[in-house]
Amino acid sequence: MDHLGLLSLAAFSPILVIGILLVGFRWPAKYAMPVGFCVVVGVALAIWDVPGSVVAASTIQGLLVAATLLYIVFGALLLLETLSNSGAMAAIRASFTRISPDRRVQAIIIGWLFGSFIEGAAGFGTPAALVAPLLLVLGFPAMAAVMVGLTIQSTPVSFGAVGTPILVGVDGGLAGDPSVENHLSVLGVTMPTYLNQIALDVAIIHAVVGTLIPLFLACMVTGFFGGARRFGDGLAVWKFALFASLAMTVPYVTVAALLGPEFPALLGGAIGLLVVMFAASKGLFMPQRPWDFPERSSWNPRWMGSIDPAADTAKPTGSRMGLLRAWSPYIIVAGLLILTRTIEPVTEILNDRLVIDADSILGTGISQSLAPFYLPGFFFILTCVVTYALHRMRGRQILGSWRTAATRLAGAAVALLFALPMVRVFINSGPELNGSDLASMPLTLAQGAAAVTGESWPLLATWIGALGAFAAGSNTVSNMMFSLFQFSTAEQLGATPRTVVSAQAVGGAAGNMITVHNVVAASATVGLVGREGDLIRKMIIPMVYYCLTAGALAFVMINGVGGNLGTAVLAGVVLTLAITAWALHRQAARAPRTAPPARDTYQRKE
Repeated sequence: MDHLGLLSLAAFSPILVIGILLVGFRWPAKYAMPVGFCVVVGVALAIWDVPGSVVAASTIQGLLVAATLLYIVFGALLLLETLSNSGAMAAIRASFTRISPDRRVQAIIIGWLFGSFIEGAAGFGTPAALVAPLLLVLGFPAMAAVMVGLTIQSTPVSFGAVGTPILVGVDGGLAGDPSVENHLSVLGVTMPTYLNQIALDVAIIHAVVGTLIPLFLACMVTGFFGGARRFGDGLAVWKFALFASLAMTVPYVTVAALLGPEFPALLGGAIGLLVVMFAASKGLFMPQRPWDFPERSSWNPRWMGSIDPAADTAKPTGSRMGLLRAWSPYIIVAGLLILTRTIEPVTEILNDRLVIDADSILGTGISQSLAPFYLPGFFFILTCVVTYALHRMRGRQILGSWRTAATRLAGAAVALLFALPMVRVFINSGPELNGSDLASMPLTLAQGAAAVTGESWPLLATWIGALGAFAAGSNTVSNMMFSLFQFSTAEQLGATPRTVVSAQAVGGAAGNMITVHNVVAASATVGLVGREGDLIRKMIIPMVYYCLTAGALAFVMINGVGGNLGTAVLAGVVLTLAITAWALHRQAARAPRTAPPARDTYQRKE
C-alpha cells in the first residue's frame, strides 16, 4: 500500500474506531481503548510492517507511561480524601460560597484562574485532577466538575509545566534540522530567540481565542446542567467572565513578551486569581441574580459519580477549621511545584539524576525514563503527609483516605493501561522502527491532510496539533511530532514558518480538552468512570471553536486581512457567535422569572 490517501485512512482508523465507540456508542473507555489498541496493533503489523518486538516494546513503554499517570491520579485522589477527612473541604467550600454562591462565578475562579496557575506550575493534566474534585465538593455534579477542568485545558496548556510544550516540544521538534538552522541564519537569530518569538505568537493567538473560554464555561455549565438547560443563563455573567479572562490573558501575553515561554500561564493565572478574587469579594462585575444547580434529587444519574460529596465533606475532626489552615495543602502543593520547576539544581536532581531508566526495551532502541520524585503525584502524596500533622488527623482517618483513594483508582486503571500502549504503538511506527520505510502513522496523517489543503494549510495546522494531542495525550508530544513537519510545509507553501508552528502549538493545547487519558484521569478523581464519551461530546464544542478560530487567526497573521479564506472563516466565527449570543439572550429573556433554586440538599450549613 503506497497511496497517501489510503495510508492516511489506515493511520486514522484507530482514532476513528475510538471516536465512534466513545462518542457514537457511548462505550466506557475501559472497553473502547482495548479495541483501539487491537486496531492500532493490527495496522502497525499488517501495513506499516512494524516488527512484533517493536510493538511489544512500545506496549511496555506505554504501560510505564500509564503508571506515571496513575501515580498522579492516585496523588490527586489521596489529597481529596485527606482534605475531606480532615474537615478542610467544608471550610474551603464555605469560603467560596461567601465570595459568591453563583456556580458560574465559582467555575470561572476555580477552573479558569486556579486551573491556569496549576497548569503553569505542573501541567500533565494536573489542573483537571485538582479542579474537578474541588468543584465536586463545592456542590457541582461530577460530570460538570470534570467538564470545567477539561475546558481550561486549552489557553494555559502551551505554557504548562513552566513552558515544557515550547521548550521541550517545539525545540525538540525543530532543533538540529539543517533547514531550520539555515532559516535561523537568514533571520539572524538563535534558536532560544526564535522560541521566544514563537512563544509570543502562541500567547497572542491564545489570548484572542481564549478570551471567551470563561464565558463558554458559564454557558456550558448552565446549558448542560441547569434546571432549565438554558445556555443563555450563562450569558448573564458576561461582565465577570470577560473581566476574569482579561485579568489572566493581559499578564499572560505581557510575561510571554518580556520573559519568554516559562511563566505566562503560571504568572498569568496567579495575577488573575488575586485580581479577580479581590474584585469578587467587593462585588465588582457580579451578576444580579445568583445561579445554582437544581436540587440534587432531580439530577440525571449520568451526571453523578461514585463519590458522595455529602459523606466527603461531613467528616470534620473537631472545631471549625481556619481558612488559611484549610487552604494550606494547596498552597504547599503549588509552592513545591513552582520551586522544583524553577530552581535548576533541584530540577536537575529530581528530573535527571533520581530517575529510573528503561533503556532499549527488548533491544529495540525504545527507551523510557521515569522520574518518580519529580512527578506531581509525589508532591500530592508528600503534601498529604504534611497535612496529617497540620490538620491533626487520626490514624483511622489517614488509613481510610489511603484505602478509599486506592479503591477509586482501580476504575481508571483499565482504560489507561490500554490507552497509553496504543499511543506508543501509534507513534513508534516511523521508518527507524518499521520495515516498510513509511513515515510514522501521525506524520502520514499530517502529510495526507497537507496534500489536500495546499495553500490553505495554516487553517488546518491547528487541527493537526489537536490530533497529535488527542492521539498522544500531550501538547508536548504533539509539538515534538509535528513542529518540523509544520515548519517544512510552511516553507514549501511560502507561508511564515514561525506562525504555522505557533498554530501547531495552539492546536495541540486545544486538543488536550478531548484527549482520552486526560478525560479518564480527571473523571477518576470524582468517581465518574464509564462516561468518557458523554464528556468528549461536550468538549468537542469548545475544541472546535478553538481550533477553527486559532487557525483563521494564524492565516490572517500570515496573509493579512482581506479577501482571503482566513478572513472569511474568522468573520464567519464572529458572526456565528454573535447570532448565537443574541438567540440565547432572547431565550433567557423570555424565560419565566423564578426565585433562585434552593441550595443543594447535601450541603451542610456553615
